[in-house]
Amino acid sequence: MKVIGIAGSLRPRSNTLHYVTTGLEVIEQEGIETELISLMNKEIKPCTGCYECVEKGYCTIKGDDFAGILEKMRTAEGIILGSPVYLSSVVPQMMSLLARATFVAYWNDKFLTGKVGGPITVARRAGHNLAFSQLLLWFFINGLIVPGSTYWNVGVAGAKGARDAADDTEGIQTVTEFAKNMAKLMKKIFL
Repeated sequence: MKVIGIAGSLRPRSNTLHYVTTGLEVIEQEGIETELISLMNKEIKPCTGCYECVEKGYCTIKGDDFAGILEKMRTAEGIILGSPVYLSSVVPQMMSLLARATFVAYWNDKFLTGKVGGPITVARRAGHNLAFSQLLLWFFINGLIVPGSTYWNVGVAGAKGARDAADDTEGIQTVTEFAKNMAKLMKKIFL
């Protein structure tokens, strides 16, 4: 079994990266292989709505990092998506990835269905609900199973980078409980 965590922040000392890494570390302690994928220094072009993936079985947009990430999404049993919140929304590079992944998966055996995962959003003050909902709706439309936690998987952190995330005791605890529940559920489903 494997869980990938995709962190959508483009910042090197990212709060989002800290929360996603925290979740992956907990899952790894439960004996499940993990891999962190940071979208920093990666290019994900937006979906053009060409529908060529319906006929060809793959996305025909070339010259970016999408195909490699999609293959990891295809083969993993678990997916965590982490995004900083900008203007009450998930960051554009994450939405580009998710739109293209949905098109390819939906028209090609719905290969995301039955996997386990969940979202993590990170904001300084407000906007969590809308961004969290965006990611949660992505999990639902693709048929993934989302375990709960003690609260929504939201982190409260500002522009100082991972130092802020480390100080968010409640956010870290929420992500930790989510990751434990995710590992427990995956063991019941896949073992």
